[in-house]
This record gives sequence, C-alpha cells and structure tokens, in this order.
Amino acid sequence: MMMTARKTCAPSEFACLNGQCVPGRWRCDGEPECPDGSDEAEATCSKKRVQRWLSVVVVIVVMVAVFLWAHRNTPLISLSVLSPSTGKQTCPPEKFDCGGSTNKCVSLSWRCDGEKDCENGADEQDCACPSGEFMCANRKCLATVYVCDGDDDCGDGSDELKCSSPLTCGPNHLRCNTSECVPLMWSCDGDPDCSDGSDEGPERCGGDGVPYPPSRRANCTVGEFRCANGECVRLAWKCDGDPDCKDKSDESDCPLLTCRPDEFQCGDGSCIHGTKQCNKVHDCPDHSDEAGCVNATKCEGPLKFLCKNGECIDSAKVCDSVKDCKDRSDEPKKECGLNECMINNGGCSHVCMDRPIGFECQCPTGYQLLDKKTCGDIDECENPDACSQICINYKGDFKCECYEGYEMDPVTKTCKAEGKSPYLLFTNRHEIRRLDLVKRDYSQVVSTQKNAVALDLDVANNRVFWCDRFHRKIYRYTRSRNLSLDSQVPLVDSALQSPVGLALDWLQHNLYWTDSGDKSISVASVDGTKRRVLISTELSEPRAIALDPHHGFMYWSDWGTQAKIEKAGMNGVDRQVLVSDNIVWPNAPFLIRRLYWVDSKLHLIASVDLNGAHRRTHLSSAERLGQPYALAVFEDRIYWTDREREAVFTANRLTGQDIHTLAEHLNDPHDIVVFHQLRQPQGVCNLGSMANGGCEYLCLKAPQITEHSPKYTCACPDGQDLGPDMRGCVPVPIVATVVFGLLCAGVYLVWRNWRRNSTKSMNFDNPVYRKTTGEGEEDEIHIGRTDAMGHHTHHHTYPSAGILSQPDSIVESFFCIHSCVKCVSSVSNI
Repeated sequence: MMMTARKTCAPSEFACLNGQCVPGRWRCDGEPECPDGSDEAEATCSKKRVQRWLSVVVVIVVMVAVFLWAHRNTPLISLSVLSPSTGKQTCPPEKFDCGGSTNKCVSLSWRCDGEKDCENGADEQDCACPSGEFMCANRKCLATVYVCDGDDDCGDGSDELKCSSPLTCGPNHLRCNTSECVPLMWSCDGDPDCSDGSDEGPERCGGDGVPYPPSRRANCTVGEFRCANGECVRLAWKCDGDPDCKDKSDESDCPLLTCRPDEFQCGDGSCIHGTKQCNKVHDCPDHSDEAGCVNATKCEGPLKFLCKNGECIDSAKVCDSVKDCKDRSDEPKKECGLNECMINNGGCSHVCMDRPIGFECQCPTGYQLLDKKTCGDIDECENPDACSQICINYKGDFKCECYEGYEMDPVTKTCKAEGKSPYLLFTNRHEIRRLDLVKRDYSQVVSTQKNAVALDLDVANNRVFWCDRFHRKIYRYTRSRNLSLDSQVPLVDSALQSPVGLALDWLQHNLYWTDSGDKSISVASVDGTKRRVLISTELSEPRAIALDPHHGFMYWSDWGTQAKIEKAGMNGVDRQVLVSDNIVWPNAPFLIRRLYWVDSKLHLIASVDLNGAHRRTHLSSAERLGQPYALAVFEDRIYWTDREREAVFTANRLTGQDIHTLAEHLNDPHDIVVFHQLRQPQGVCNLGSMANGGCEYLCLKAPQITEHSPKYTCACPDGQDLGPDMRGCVPVPIVATVVFGLLCAGVYLVWRNWRRNSTKSMNFDNPVYRKTTGEGEEDEIHIGRTDAMGHHTHHHTYPSAGILSQPDSIVESFFCIHSCVKCVSSVSNI
C-alpha cells in the first residue's frame, strides 16, 4: 500500500504539513508517520492531550459522583482515600496500574503471564497459585492430583519431593512395574497402558501376552515395516537414519552406511557425488546437502576493492600511488581524486557516496535501489516477520497494527489477546490436560480415557469433544461451574473404525471427523443424531482436519504414499490439493489466516496461505522436532506436541526461536488446542427464517467461492438423496434401479449374441514359426466374418448363443445385473 501526497484528505485521515495523508488514528500515537513529523508535533498533540485529560477528568468526576451517591449515608472521613492529593494515576477497571513513576497502564490479562509488560516488572510481582493448587519451586502452578504421582510434572522435580511413601493404587487399579496406576479393567485388553507394557505381559495375561489392538496391526501391508511395538511405517523408512517407530526398531540391525571419499553422505545415510553439495539443488532426500551452505563472494563491501583482473585488495590501497593490482586498475590517473558526486549528485536520486574510484548511490531508510541510481520505496510488508498481525506500508516506512480483540504490547510490539487468559488443552492418552498460558496452572480436565487422540472445543458453551481410538467413539464433555453437573456422553458410537481427526463448526454446530480405517471424512450434528459421509474417494490415510466456518472450507492432511494436504467446501464440493511437494508425513493443519502443519518425517513446521501459495518454513530441526504430531497457533506463539520426546513445546511463530518446554514426561501426547474466545470468533449464521435452513436433515455451510455462492446446502443420510425441493430427503429408488439393471443386462446379452454370431476364426500355416515351435502347433487369429473369406477351409467358429449352456448364461446375466445395479446405486448416492 503506497500513500501519495494529496491536496485534501478524508475526514478519517490526518493531513501532514507536506500534504501527505495518513490514518487519523495514527495522530499523536507516539510514532511519527508523516515524513515531516507533523502528526506528532507539540502543536498537534497538545490539544489532543488536553482533550484526553478532560475526558479522564469527566470520567473520574462521574465515577466519584456515583460512588458518593451510593455511599451517601457513609461518613465523609471514610472517603478521604479518594482525595486527588495522593497524585496516583487512575487506570480503568480493565487495566493494571504499573505504579511508581512509570505512569503506565497495561491490560489486566497480562498480569502474571510470565512477561514483564511494566517497565518496573510490577505486573509479574506477588503472583500466587489459585487456592487448592501446588506451587512448584519454579513458580509453576500444578493441580494436586499431579503431586507425588511418580512423574516430574513441575519440570524441576519439586512436585515429587517430600513424598512420604511410595505410590499406592486403589482397589480397582493395577500397579505397573513402573509404579504407575491404571484401571484394572484395562489389563489384558490388547492395548498396553503401562509405559513398560506390564499390564499386557505374559505373567499377567498368560501365554505370550495378548495380541496387538487394531491401532497396532499384527500384519502390515506389503509396503510397510512392522515395528517391534506393533506400529506400521513405510518400508522405505527402514534404516534411513531417522527413527520413525516410537520404539526406534526401524533403525535397529541396520548395516553401517559409508560413502566414498569423493561423495557426500546425506542425513539419511545415502550418498551423492561431492559436486552436488551446495549446488542450490536438493539432491538428498532430507535436503541435508544444501544445509549450512554459504554463498558469498570474496570481494564485496566498502572495505574491499575488486581489480579488473579478479584480484581483491583492501579499499585503503586504492589511489595511494602504489600499484597493488597487477593490472594497475587500482591507480587510474583520470579517476583518482575525482569526486563524481559534485556533478549533478552523480545522477543519484537521493544519496551519492564518493569512492576513491567512482561513486556509489545509496538510499535512505525505507528505500532501496531500483537500478544503480534510482531509489524506490521498500514494501516492508512483503516480509512476513515485519509485523505481528497487520502490516501497513507507506512511503519510506511501515506501521504495525492488531486485529480486533488484540492489543499491541508497548514493549515487545507484539499483538496480545484481550479478555480472559488463554490456556492449552491436550490429550495425554488416558486423559485430557489443561495448561493456563498466563498463570501456568496445570490441571486435569478429563480422566480415565483409553486412548484419546483427536480433540476440539466449543468455547462459547464450554464443551470439549474428542475421539477415543480404542473404543472407536466420539465423546463430548461439558464443564459447568457446579462440578457435580459435569457430564461426559458418547456422541458417535457406531460405524467408526479408526477416528483420528476432529473439528467443530461452531457457527452451524456440526462435527467433522476423519476415519483412517474406512478412509473417509464424515459430518454429524453436534448431538450426534444426524450423520453423513462427505468424502470417501481418493483418500489413503486421512488424519487431522481443520475448519473455516466463516468461509465454508475444510482442510485435511493425508499420510498416504502420495502425502498431501487438501481443501474442500464444508459440504464436500470444490475439492482441491493445496500441498503435495516436499511433504511426507503431514499432520495437524491449523488455520489462523494461514494454514500451518507439522511434518513428523521431515521434522519441520510450515505454512501456506489459504490458496496453497507463499509457503514458509517456520522451524526445521531433527534435534528440536523429534516426532511432532499436532500444533496450535495463538498470538505470536506456536504450540506443538511431540510423541518421541513426550512433551509439549512452544516457539516464536515469526522467528522459530525462543523454544520452551511447557509440559514433559507425558504418555503419548497427540492433539492440542487453544481455549480462548478469539479462537472461535462469532459470525452471522445466515440460515434464513426457517429452522435449520429448511433442511429436513443436515444443514452444511457452503464454500464462499464468489459473492453469489449459496450460504448453505442441505444434506441427507447415507442411502438417501435430496428431493425435488433440494431440502427434503427421499430414499434412493430401488425398483427403478432394478428395472434399469435388467434393461442393461438385456442389452448386453443381445450385443453379446450378435458379436458371437458375426465372428469367425481362422488359422494359417507359418513355416518359420513351425520350425521353432513344432510341426503340430497352429496359430490362430480371430477376425470379423467377410464374404471374401469363404474359401478358407481350415477354420473354426464360435458356438452360437443357442449352443451355450444355460447355467453359464444365467451366471453371466446375474453378474451383469449385479454390476449394473451397483453402478446405478453409486450414481444415485452421488
């Protein structure tokens, strides 16, 4: 966005003294946007400051008047604390007063968030844990259920100190060999719940122990390798130098890979020729051949001078009457001592810098050279790291702003959410845990789960949804202020094979999920009573799913042999592939104005825009990212779970730096989400005046491709189709399907009979062929009958249709009818 000088400015803009127009909200905001600084001049801002103080005085007077009226029967001596003689600044109720001489107010939600927003650090002083919680030595708050449980949940071990006796399990629990406690009913169910697998061992279950559950298949496909723990990974990943099995068994008993002295060894152990390293082409599968390459010339910068013959000397040796270049190009008589900048500024549009030989054009801050002499404005907003959220470019500079609901931190210049403090929810196999990102409270939300994997939230109604892969069900948990009214109910408990991805449409109240078992994407009403399969073709291993209810699109990852990330309308239409290159094991697509994902095989976190363009890698490191599984993005932070490291991490979204561990010593963490009202912004759900949009069954958001796109479409249960009004549901017409199938069969039999009656066979002698195959063999060729071939004597005809045995004809007719009916049924379902 380029701002040019204009004679008149809009009412919402401020006119600089040089005629340039800038947004009015930038006037007197502490940062000069006008090139002449007139938007921050004393004459400009003094009046605004007076107006601001007058408004503050008015607010204070009104507040005092209201207070005095409410306490009119209270002696005045008790109200002396309101005297203005204290000189203390008054902050509004939603702000925190930093106190002291800072004269500064910050958002109340920034209090005790681990970052010093007040210059004196007052917002991080005297921070205590809520009542009933344990404070770790590192000042982290922890639910008492995690104290003395055998796990270092604080991270510094302080929650496991002063524990009087070893952990004992209840009467309905089993104590693992590692001292963990698991429900007794989980023993010998085919799914190891103890970290050492002792609940499924032969000493308890007899024999060789129990077989692996469906999620850990006993038999993998031809192109897969079976890990020692029963997992299946791609066979090509065996012995590639990167552990993919959780127990790392795919990298055991591997031959030692070595390369020749003239070769480069890739990170996966493969070898490429040495000349292919740092050639700007990714020749290694893991791209390690281009890592750490430095492409810089040897002679650049103001301290170096490049001779015409290619030599490089110090610039101080130029024009010193000593010939340092062998070609004497450092001592030209006509150029030494000549200041080209004295003549028409050297032709430079802005700054001309004279050099011992020649000159150099330079640009002021905010500009760059378009050619060797002309400067043009730099669009700083092309750099995705320029601003936290909104970047506005104008001539010679740029400005950062925040989206609605966010406030810019005056110290860090990052956008921070207003309102209640955000917190993380993540699955930890047998439970769902909660971690407050401001107060660092660490607690348990849902317990005693078998294998919780996918997770999503309904922020407005304080509900949690998750998939249990072992029980093959989708559950809902509602949290109420009265804990005794908390409820957990199964929503979808049938026809699920392996649910692994879950997402909620919080505007139209529908639940979407992926099933890697039957390779499908389905949708159901939020109460689970209505459901339908949306997509069931060209899916290999669908995993995580994310929704954009405001624009009507859904996004999902696929772990198949041809890994990809796809996009489609939330009603199943307009399907397209967004990412298919340089992607192997993608998961956790996450939407926040961009599409983020993790790749567990390539060990990276990347993103693209919502059209699949402008790809960017935020973090790439096998050391930092072991086996990342899911991620969430909020403000300027990325949060992710790591199954290999069994922990939850966070990093800066813009730089990929500032990595911290938030929770560790976990038990196979999977999904992770952020709970905050800004994560699910409310919008208008335009369903018309009729309930459910007039749909008899499901009402699904339609993709907003153009301004004329429908707002929603109706959908029917599997096996039914929309009626003529496109709102009601009607069964697929079975009778018509059968009649059509019989008609297909009849047409096929007539055609088949005609073809056999009009086909002849003939053979002919081939002496050359006979010499190699034997005298008694014959060659046959079948051709259509013609009158010119009647003279052939050696020929055989197919039997006519009347000679065919009746059972064969019946069987063929049956299969023909079955195929036609199946075809028509498939078309009807579509």
